[in-house]
Formats: sequence, structure tokens, C-alpha cells
Amino acid sequence: MTESTRSTEPQQADMPEWEKRFRAPRVSLPDWAEDAPHRSLFVSNATGTYELYAWDRATGEQRQVTHRANGTTDGVLSPDGEWIWWFDDKDGDEFGVWRRRPFGAELVVGDVDDPAVPGLDPSYPAGLAIGRDGRTSVVGRSTDEDGSTIHVARAGDATVEIYRHRESAGVGDLSHDGSLIAVEHTEHGDAMHSALKVLRPDGSAVAELDDTEGGTVELGLEVLGFAPVDGDSRLLIGHQRRGRWEPLVWDVATGEQTDLGLDLPGDVAAEWYPDGSALLIAHSFEARSDLWRYDLASGELTRVPTPPGTVSGATARPDGTVEYLWSSAAEPSTVRSTTGEIVLDPPGQKSPGSVPVEDVWVEGPGGRVHALIQKPADATGPLPTVFEIHGGPTWHDSDSFAAGPAAWVDHGYAVVRVNYRGSTGYGRAWTDALKHRVGLIELEDIAAVRAWAVTSGLADPDRLILTGGSWGGYLTLLGVGTQPDAWALGIAAVPVADYVTAYHDEMEALKAMDRTLLGGTPEEVPERFEASSPLTYVDAVKVPVYISAGVNDPRCPIRQIDNYVTRLAAREAVHEVYRYDAGHGSLVVDERIKQVRLELDFAERHLGK
Repeated sequence: MTESTRSTEPQQADMPEWEKRFRAPRVSLPDWAEDAPHRSLFVSNATGTYELYAWDRATGEQRQVTHRANGTTDGVLSPDGEWIWWFDDKDGDEFGVWRRRPFGAELVVGDVDDPAVPGLDPSYPAGLAIGRDGRTSVVGRSTDEDGSTIHVARAGDATVEIYRHRESAGVGDLSHDGSLIAVEHTEHGDAMHSALKVLRPDGSAVAELDDTEGGTVELGLEVLGFAPVDGDSRLLIGHQRRGRWEPLVWDVATGEQTDLGLDLPGDVAAEWYPDGSALLIAHSFEARSDLWRYDLASGELTRVPTPPGTVSGATARPDGTVEYLWSSAAEPSTVRSTTGEIVLDPPGQKSPGSVPVEDVWVEGPGGRVHALIQKPADATGPLPTVFEIHGGPTWHDSDSFAAGPAAWVDHGYAVVRVNYRGSTGYGRAWTDALKHRVGLIELEDIAAVRAWAVTSGLADPDRLILTGGSWGGYLTLLGVGTQPDAWALGIAAVPVADYVTAYHDEMEALKAMDRTLLGGTPEEVPERFEASSPLTYVDAVKVPVYISAGVNDPRCPIRQIDNYVTRLAAREAVHEVYRYDAGHGSLVVDERIKQVRLELDFAERHLGK
């Protein structure tokens, strides 16, 4: 696979609207260096492949700093602004090493940056924190052989391992003065709900926090960041003690916990303002989000103005302004500032918009299910309808811009996105509900929304497509097997297809998650893996199935997909498979467009409109 060249691309005037959305220049929310805030790092697809870019705000210069055939998105800017760290894997397999380059260095295609921490073997990444002293880093790693390990590296000294455990763990943060390291871990065996440790750089323990409800049910904790002040031992964390995510301030030296008690519905996260006097609150509720400022001294909560829609990331700058990445289903993403300005406006053709979403609430077997509906303007049903199922499963669809659903709408389809049990943003009980009956519970909620879509007149029951990527691809294959009369087509991207083989081949952190979801390994609970595996129901599939898969995917590995496809082929079931040279999805724009075009073509050939 090679990087796209502009000379071979069709002219913008000749492109369909859906393709323009994929080709339009996009940027991520810029990270900025704590001690050099004029230096930033962001991701862009300006060359046709998603890569890292350095931005010197003082001069306005923006430079591409990585160049790989399959793209690069994992990067960190050191607090002093002198170094860019980036993760180097092989063709999307997520197994590799951190490399680094000087912020001001010119990119020379073909040159290879030095390893950031010499002596550390390749691994899956498990968190990274870089010290303000310019020579200290804390690196989290995960491998099948070692489990999770955390290492402290100082320039000129030998790297020291300070943590090791078979269960998943990772680096949360390094304190402002470098004296404290926060670690998220799942030593208790519940990979959905982390506990916390705070260690010194020599590995000695400072404090621990492990939340339970009634002494038995694990509640999640997450590291949100140390206070940005030297000598300050306050750690901002997220907790689930009231059935949703909320922030509190934990002084790890004294043990004191300050619960903010914010009167906001839905999930709440936070990060520090740069002077440590206030918190920037990110509030998510019913598929939308907004921002607030919380003053720690007065307890005053003040709204930060943002348009209706979804804030995908936000950061407070030293001057008190807030920069945020915003979009809605109808309007493409932009990086904005509370000054009213657009922070990053990449050159080139702007992305066309799409249609807004409508909210629907449907009574399901486990409670009300929230669905987001898009359909062509002025269209009347019943319409061919695509159920686009999100991945995760601990994720959710929101009122945010997505080029994939917009492409289906352009082609005359209604699109339904379902925040099934397992989704985030609707409380801990909703997220945790899918344990043991994995996949089957989500499909119950999807079936309830399907019934509404048909009875309401929106959807044509003979032209219903079930599709999704990752966990959504898994639910697609499971759905066409367990609900064979409900769907006309199944289109699955990078799916779990054979759960037992997937478990044995996937990266270690996902093994831990599957043990949590299903209550053990395939050898310990074979009946649960069998009940939740699409391979169990493959002979019941009646409809044409399309599958796309990355041959280097460590999350939904290729062997288990081949097992499923072999079973389809053995009984001459209608199916098509597309394999591509990348991991869990592609960072190359041409490749993404090719995959969408193949999906649209498959639907047109087998379903028509």
C-alpha cells in the first residue's frame, strides 16, 4: 500500500459528495507543550494519509513529522516542547516501540528516528508520561509473555522496571515535579473497572484506591491528571460511586478526597486549568456534550459556550481560553476557541455537511434504548435502512459528524444508530449490563429499535442492512446468525467472527477484557464463548454477507475471520471478503474510500433500492 498521490485523484468537481467528505482535510485537537505552549502537535490527513504534524504558533509554521505507508496517529509532545515522541508499529499491528525526534527537525523520508527508550523491546503500548526535566519518562508496556510492565527511564541511566502484573495495567500520569506516578490497574481481574496505585519513581508505594460497592461489585476509577503545580500531590480522578462517571480530587499524600458533587446529568470528566485553580469539565448526556469551568476555591460552575452537538476533546490554554474539537451530525468537525476563532483551518476543499440526527427512545427488554436517526431530506418511508452499529462495546454514538453514515444517506438510505446496553453515557448499570450474555444482550436492544423502525414506517422490512466495525462488526455477524429473518444483508468490518480463536490470537489487554465480559477463558466457560460466538450460528445465516479485515489486526485477528469465511464457503453461502494490508482499520484516505465504495456496491448489487 502506498501513500496516495494528488495527481491520480479525481478532480473535486467530479467527486460525489460522500467521497469529498473523506478527502476533505481534517485535523485533531492540538496538544501543546506545558512549558512551551506555543509548540503544538496534531494529526492531519493533508497528504492523504493520517500523520503527525508539528505547529509552532509563534511563527505559524506547520510541518509534517512522520511519514509511513500506513500512517501514524499516536504521538506525544514533551512538556518542554523539545521532543516529539511517536509510536512505531508494523503496518498497524500496534506492536512496536516509541521513537522520538527534535521538535524543529526537518522530516527526511526514509530516515528512521532513534528509539526513545533504548533497550525496551517491542510491545503493545500501555501509557506514556514524560517528565518536565527533559530526561525522565515513564513507559507502560504489554506483551503476551510479560503481561503489563511499567518502566522509568532517565537519559544516561539504566531503565528501571517499577511494576509488573499479569493483568492489564498502564501509566496514568506523572506528577508535575516528577516525584509521583499514577497507575491504572486491574489486578483484581475486572478489566472493565480499574483500580489505582500511586508509586514513587523507585517503585515504592505511596497510595492505593480500589472502589467497590457493597464490598463485592467493582466500580471504575480512572486517572485524569496530577495538579499542574510543583509539590502538589492532588490527583484528579474519575469515579462511579453514584452510578455514573464523575470527577473528584484525591490528595495522595494525605488521603483526603474532595468530591465535587456536580449537579449535571450524565457522565462528567475533567482536566486541570494550567494554573491548578480550576477544572475544565466535559459533560456528556444523551449523545451530546458541552463544557463547564469549575472554580476549586468557590465551587462555582460556569458554562463554557459551545454550539449544540458534540465536543470530542477540549483543553484549557494558559491565557484561560479553551480550545475544543466540535462537530454535529450535520456539520463537519472544527477546532474552535472560546475567543470565537477557528484554531486550525487546514487548506483545501471543505467537507460537505450532512443531515441532522433525530432522537428516538424505544422501550427495550432492559430499559429505554436511545437511537439516532438520519434520513435523506424530505424522504418518506418506508426506506431502505442501515443499522450502523458502533464499536467498543464501551463507546456510544453521538450527535457528531461521521462520513460513513452520511455516505449511506447520500445513497438514499435511512441510517439508525443504537446505543445498546454496553454503551457509555447512560450510567454504569447500562454499560455493565452485557456481562456473560455478551452480544446477545446488545442484539435484544437492536431488535427493539428495529421493530420500532418498521412499525413507525421509517424502514422497509425487506431492505434492512446490519453493519458495523469492530464490536459493531461482531454484532453484525452474530445478528445475521441469531436473527436470520430480521436482516437482508450483513456488512461487517474488522469483526470478531470466531470468539474462541479471536481470544487466543488477540492482544493481551483484550484477553483480559474478554475474561471480564464472559467470566473466564474459553476453557473455563466454554458454553458462554459458544453462545456469544458468530461461528456458532454461521450455518443459520441466510443473507449475503460482506466482510473486510486488516491482515495485521491485533484486536480482531485474521485467522478467526478466515475460520468463519471457510464455514460460509463450505455451504456456498453468498459472501464476499476484502482483506487489506493494515491493522484495525486504515489511516490511508484512498483505502477508506475504497472500503466504503465496496460496501455501497455490495448493498446495491444484493439489495437494490
